[in-house]
Amino acid sequence: MITYRATLDVPEQTVVCVSRWLAAHRKAHDARPWQRAATPFTQAVLVLRWFKDGTDLPVLARDANVSIATAYRYLHEAIDVIAAHAPDLHDVLARGLRAGWEFVCLDGTLIPTVRCSMKSEAGHDLWYSGKHHRHGGNVQVLTGPDGYPEWVSPAEPGSTHDITAAREHVLPALYPAAAAGLKTLTDKGYVGAGIGILVPTKGSNLAPDDRARNMMISALRAPAESANALLKRTWKTLERITLDPNRVTQIIAAALVLLHLQRPTR
Repeated sequence: MITYRATLDVPEQTVVCVSRWLAAHRKAHDARPWQRAATPFTQAVLVLRWFKDGTDLPVLARDANVSIATAYRYLHEAIDVIAAHAPDLHDVLARGLRAGWEFVCLDGTLIPTVRCSMKSEAGHDLWYSGKHHRHGGNVQVLTGPDGYPEWVSPAEPGSTHDITAAREHVLPALYPAAAAGLKTLTDKGYVGAGIGILVPTKGSNLAPDDRARNMMISALRAPAESANALLKRTWKTLERITLDPNRVTQIIAAALVLLHLQRPTR
């Protein structure tokens, strides 16, 4: 076996912060935290390598000098600890109103997963997205005017339409925000979302006013188009989740928290 040096492309303050969260979790929940097989720092590096590079668990276990079973347990534990710091939707909208945001953007994305055999009542594959032609979880992403991801919804099975997932998880909070002056811009997949949710007008040969309106919405939403790509490009594991698809909710929430820890200050 050949050993070599490697660098994890994550800011040091991110690893330190995650290590502190894990240490606090151990102190609060472990009867004998000093008997752990690895330190909080080692566990933080393990989970960050999984997010950043999608490193296989046997490799992570070997490098952390723990068993594969312990590596799985440490990974799931760390995901939950990090996800617990995810922002609340109402807090995000309240902060946006205080900051004077003129709008937010809402878009759905598919987080690809391994194949899942769960069937719906109609008999079709619940986690298969006909739109994307692959298995995954539907996640709604809310971005600020600058296009940076601010909040992510719990994941729904991939066969769920964006408008259905939005009605379940985000629209009830967006309506009061719209009434306070914070509108939401979306794409044509959210037709019928309701008052305060601005959707481009469908159809061809549109009137000049409708074309101008569509162009304005598209121009304002342009920065938000890269938000989903930013999440997946930063954390390679989101390109295909190999854990239980039912864990997508915690994984995407943790990915958002880690992204915020690296958020540019300007």
